[in-house]
Amino acid sequence: MELLPEGQRNTATEVTWDDQQKINKFSTIISKKDEQQSKLDKLKIEKEYLDDLALEIELLDEDEKIQYKIGDAFMFIKISKAIEKIEQENDKLSNQINETCDLIDNYDEQLDDLKKQLYAKFGNNINLER
Repeated sequence: MELLPEGQRNTATEVTWDDQQKINKFSTIISKKDEQQSKLDKLKIEKEYLDDLALEIELLDEDEKIQYKIGDAFMFIKISKAIEKIEQENDKLSNQINETCDLIDNYDEQLDDLKKQLYAKFGNNINLER
């Protein structure tokens, strides 16, 4: 039996096994979303670097050769070939950014659904906000 101040009632709702599974799923999705958000931030920074690099390379003479990193090694390649490789890498990064954004949006939808269900049952007795 719980002792409450005079005039207050016990508003606690029993947590069922299903409710606990929803809470656990909510927590798991939040963790996955945080990982994807971190990945997205890194991808955006890398894309900015590539955009800056492309602008700098375009200022150089077309016939020059520059060092381009492939894996762990640097190779001398013509600027036109380097620009082509940078564009390919930029397209690849754009696709990864779009996929990551879609995944984050999917996680947000799942989280909103779980929030509605859990707040409907527990009201103010549960806090799912950061």
